[in-house]
Amino acid sequence: MAVSTVYVLIVCVFLFLIHPLPSSANLHKTNKLLRSQLLEHTTGNNKPLNYTSPTVYFEVTKPIKIPKAKPCTYLVLQHDFGYTYGQPPVLANYTPPSHCPSQEFSKIILEWKATSRGRQFDRIFGVWLGGVELLRSCTAEPRATGIVWTVRKDITRYYSLLLRKDKQELAVYLGNIVDKTYTGVYHVNITFHFYPTEDNFRYYNHRLNNLKMGSDSHADLILPISRKLPLYDGLWFEIENSSDTKSKDFKIPPNVYRAVLEVYVSFHENDEFWYSNVPNDYILANNLTDTPGNGPFREVVVSIDGEIVGAIWPFTVIYTGGINPLLWRPITGIGSFNLPSYDVEITPFLGNILDSRFHKLEFSVTNALKVWYIDANLHLWLDDKRARTLGKLSMHESKPFALCSVSDFEGLNGKFVTSARRSIFSSGWVASSRGNITTTFYQHFGYNNYIKMGKNGDSQDVNQVISFNDSIFFQKVSSYSQWMKSLKTFSFGMYSDNLDQENGTLLLANVTLGFNEKKIFSSTDSGLVINFLNNHQDGQGVILVKDNLVVSGVGSTQQVYQYDDTNFCYSRNISSSNYVILYDKVKTSCNKYEQFHPDLNLHKLWPFETRRSSLAFEFPNNNEV
Repeated sequence: MAVSTVYVLIVCVFLFLIHPLPSSANLHKTNKLLRSQLLEHTTGNNKPLNYTSPTVYFEVTKPIKIPKAKPCTYLVLQHDFGYTYGQPPVLANYTPPSHCPSQEFSKIILEWKATSRGRQFDRIFGVWLGGVELLRSCTAEPRATGIVWTVRKDITRYYSLLLRKDKQELAVYLGNIVDKTYTGVYHVNITFHFYPTEDNFRYYNHRLNNLKMGSDSHADLILPISRKLPLYDGLWFEIENSSDTKSKDFKIPPNVYRAVLEVYVSFHENDEFWYSNVPNDYILANNLTDTPGNGPFREVVVSIDGEIVGAIWPFTVIYTGGINPLLWRPITGIGSFNLPSYDVEITPFLGNILDSRFHKLEFSVTNALKVWYIDANLHLWLDDKRARTLGKLSMHESKPFALCSVSDFEGLNGKFVTSARRSIFSSGWVASSRGNITTTFYQHFGYNNYIKMGKNGDSQDVNQVISFNDSIFFQKVSSYSQWMKSLKTFSFGMYSDNLDQENGTLLLANVTLGFNEKKIFSSTDSGLVINFLNNHQDGQGVILVKDNLVVSGVGSTQQVYQYDDTNFCYSRNISSSNYVILYDKVKTSCNKYEQFHPDLNLHKLWPFETRRSSLAFEFPNNNEV
């Protein structure tokens, strides 16, 4: 099936305002091969043969701002994850840290520290407390000499859950396999660090004049929207196809005045590389029965009682074994050690659910293939002066997403253009002891994806940009208003190719990832506050495969991370190649001339254009893979 490329572009431009696409790419065959075949581990040239110190893996991110006071430390779990696939989650009893001198805390940090040695694939895992997910992450892939990695996450937003007086269960599911081939056992410590309250570190009060976002003001109650124990898997719901839905009934107290749904999302198996999935007409025409399809567009849809309340167009997290594992050693992919969660403001809908009855929260994934893991935490703010609040949904609009998808191919070669747009709007008021407050929540999404298949399907280019923008407005009758905007741009590109050699097959892959966000807070008492994040990765990798085994290879990664807000600047420029850090430049101060300030025009998107990475063809012998 073939149509004019010019016609393809005219159709999509007519339907949408096309955003600029990055220049980069991917090969689906490479992804599949690395997922299905054993990676041979040999000794690299960068270290002597007797080198036995473990390699430190890490994700580049800004440091968590913490008080100067020494924290009260609480080891909540210590466990060795051997053969745990299909087994129940590991459980530990949890009660608040009564041994701490202070019982009021300004910051609470979860620290995951793990070591491993041997050979192992990447494994997804989750940490839940009382059914509330605290962390979604991916393990690092070990090497013969051992690895160690640490994830530190600010979990202060779960304050009310962490300080509950009754005993709760901490659950950790990490589905690992240990046998003659996969020998890596994950030795894990999970520690909570409780920092005592300091005046300049007091967490935001949840009254109206500090009502920013769920992550900036801890809720009074958090309800788990997840599966219940006992299980032989994680507490997440599993979405297996485009018609599959998963739901949970919930009931909220009658005195809620604000509600935020925090959603965790991860994608696996046939949809792990959903952004490079080709359309079904291409698969059918070429009889590619083992190739994932349904095209490259995905969205997570959240509904209450059948009404769409929000959507998520997820960031393209690449796990530590994805595409070419050598790209992520020791610098891991953006978000792979701490997968992002996504907030959906459902305060406008409180008028529909403040009736002390059960209601249904439902998840689905557009165009999904097996399998997506999804669950959520419902953050609720309670009126401590009234037994009941009142509310009403004033306006709600959620039109079906607009999609343009056109294929132009002949045989295994072709081009595919996919664009999509969606907007969701809701507004409602809640009357509480804080007054009558109208909350308006608006989401706008933009999506563009371009795929090119060449060399009879042996090469593939993928270029994708997602804009994911949220706005929240709080208006108190005749007096007070406050608003927040989050403007996110997720850019992604891959290039890969297969080259036949006398001694095997060379698999080439370039990857670019971009996670950019601009947050703007405005209120009558604090004025305008703006935060910027610009996070960009480039990776290049080549591996040699012979007889279905990876014989040798080289991978290099460059990353630039820039963060800037009113009080703090942080930047890091780092590069690695085959486990060795080539340079690492960190800066923790800035002035008005150095601060990173993209376009402040709030009505515009903030596009982030990636660039094609050049492949390094130096191919040293006996590199560790």
